[in-house]
Amino acid sequence: MADTRQQPMAGRSADELNARIRALMLRSGGVLSAEQRKEYEELLTAWAQATRHS
Repeated sequence: MADTRQQPMAGRSADELNARIRALMLRSGGVLSAEQRKEYEELLTAWAQATRHS
């Protein structure tokens, strides 16, 4: 899966963002590094916004 930090998250569906969050957690084994935590927070914020616009 592509690095989500290199792709703009605006316009992504809640389902796509949810899949990216799940993939990140699987890749990390559930323990996030500082860099992964930042990516997770960005994805989660984008997901929350996408669910409001659904």
